[in-house]
Amino acid sequence: MAVNIGGIRMKNPVMVASGTFGYGPEYADLVDLNQLGALVVKGISLKETPGNPIPRMTEVPGGLINAIGLQNPGFDGFVKKYMPFLRGYEVPVIVNIWGKSLEEYVGVAERFNDVEGVAGLELNVSCPNIKEGGMAFGTNLDSLKRVVSAVRKATRLPLITKLSPNVSDIRGFAAAAEACGSDAISLINSLPALAIDVETRKPRIANVIGGLTGPAIHHVGVKLVWDAARTVRIPIVGMGGIMDTKDALEFMIAGATAVAVGTANFTDPSTAPRVIDGIAAYIERHQLSGVDALIGSFEAGA
Repeated sequence: MAVNIGGIRMKNPVMVASGTFGYGPEYADLVDLNQLGALVVKGISLKETPGNPIPRMTEVPGGLINAIGLQNPGFDGFVKKYMPFLRGYEVPVIVNIWGKSLEEYVGVAERFNDVEGVAGLELNVSCPNIKEGGMAFGTNLDSLKRVVSAVRKATRLPLITKLSPNVSDIRGFAAAAEACGSDAISLINSLPALAIDVETRKPRIANVIGGLTGPAIHHVGVKLVWDAARTVRIPIVGMGGIMDTKDALEFMIAGATAVAVGTANFTDPSTAPRVIDGIAAYIERHQLSGVDALIGSFEAGA
């Protein structure tokens, strides 16, 4: 069951997605954190960020639309408040980082170099819920190259670039991330969406536009992982609407080395542990030599 994501050694291929699991303590009474392959914390910026006004989230058929706005305590607040807790567990901690400018991305990446207990960084260039930075870096090929190259120079840690699905062809962006030094890629982030209250004729969230997550985007994610896997040699973390083992297996068969459970954490915190057990049972049932025999085993002509 063990996998290696760009130098991050995981006991199994199942992590929890940034923004859906807090910073760890929020779920520690519900899930044995040591069971996880890795824990990806909520996005951290250089300075404390208040996020978007409320309401920030609304349920829709097939998932959620959210516009949290990447609220976080900033680098100093995160390291002081949460890292002592996270160091008490035997699970790789991956920190999702973001900025409103290239300089902010570089600044926060540099500062994590000397933080004990951080296994790697996930570079968020694909969030549709903020008005500056975020997806603006991930949907322009030249901007993506600049930010990945700059962060690669700034950090000694393994680097995972989280790609946006909101591009015409994911293959070029995956190849660019690899060429600019990313050790792995993760995809997909949420899709921009709008929900309207028909009685008031107003948006259901204060930010108007939010990111759609959950089962509704799952098969978009599987398709884009398959595209990326045929383009790059670096590992891929697949995510988007994983609600059970079958969903996770689809990503891995399409070419993902690991998967991240996201929205399901809100409805059933036991999802990630169940998916871990389910993948192990699948490998045994199909008499596979291990998880490596599952990755990229899709037969498109079947």
